[in-house]
Amino acid sequence: MSDPGYPAARAVAPRILAHFVRHSAAPAAAQGVGHAAVPDAGEIEAIIDAAFWASLRREEGYVPRISLALLPPEIAPHPLRFERPLPLNPAVLVRVAPAVERPGIHLGVWRNASGDLRVWGTTRTVPVSSFVLEVSAPGLLVIKHHTRDGGKFVNVAVLEGDQVKVIDEQASTLPDCPSLLSSLLGFDTRDAGRSQPLNVLVSLAVSMRAHGRGGSLLVVPSENEQWRDSIVKPISYSIAPPFIELGALLQQQHDLADDRRWQDALDDTIQVLAGLTAVDGATVLSDRHELMAFGAKITRRDGAPSVEQITVTEPIEGSDALIVHPTRLGGTRHLSAAQFVSDQHEALALVASQDGRFTVFAWSPCEQMVHAHRVESLLL
Repeated sequence: MSDPGYPAARAVAPRILAHFVRHSAAPAAAQGVGHAAVPDAGEIEAIIDAAFWASLRREEGYVPRISLALLPPEIAPHPLRFERPLPLNPAVLVRVAPAVERPGIHLGVWRNASGDLRVWGTTRTVPVSSFVLEVSAPGLLVIKHHTRDGGKFVNVAVLEGDQVKVIDEQASTLPDCPSLLSSLLGFDTRDAGRSQPLNVLVSLAVSMRAHGRGGSLLVVPSENEQWRDSIVKPISYSIAPPFIELGALLQQQHDLADDRRWQDALDDTIQVLAGLTAVDGATVLSDRHELMAFGAKITRRDGAPSVEQITVTEPIEGSDALIVHPTRLGGTRHLSAAQFVSDQHEALALVASQDGRFTVFAWSPCEQMVHAHRVESLLL
């Protein structure tokens, strides 16, 4: 028996198609691969449908984690090709999933001579703006495309059951949009040397979310210590002298950007720092990427008003800005982060919830209040 159709697949396919049509002219020659193939709505629907039903199945008790990329094998560098391409259906995807669950491996999907979609093999490299779908969890699919920024992928849409969230590409053009959000949306157009720190914050956010314990990261100005006015003293885990390994690694990026050992060292340091955010309290990082403290307790600065309202937005098409009390977003962790940014306008607060939600708090000069950016859809 075949699985029934996944209704969200047909509903979202035209919107996904419109995105890839807009991005189909992105230059790909610099990547050493061919131009991205623009899918049609029927192909998008078929891939989403097969991946969704595969995500709900099990192979020897394991949840399948698969990445599907739509491209012909001829434009994939060093493709691993099956002698006989496989049908694109849930049963096949679940059976082959254990072989391709490692990060960076994609199942290649393309039309055969009769026009049917087939899984032709695997690839580790895809063209710019290619359609990529990842099965992240049962019923949770993330549609992405490749960018020119060092192999980075940006999210296009997130589907979870009957919930469909299409990323709003215009969110980065809003007033007071933090640079971190622009980087997550894939619209950081600065040179690699200057954008690397933003990408490090993105990596920290992903790692914070991944440990699943929840946590807070405060990014504070390095030229003064006014942030200490909003922290309970003494700090349980104050770092003296500051831990500078992350900043030191970033200073080396121009000389060692192609060095695998440098990337491994950077990744390891990010994991260490993100792990500290699992400790009760906030981790404090300077804007020069120096670790100042962790487990810090946030308090209202003397004479500062209590934060009663914040603006909340999510970079999703059709979502509206809301003005709410900070506790509407979560518990003490969210309230204290909003209070900290309200007291320290130059600071940034990144908050991960145990349920996977992720919020970036920043002061908005335009709105004259704290702006909470819900970004978990960009971190999957």
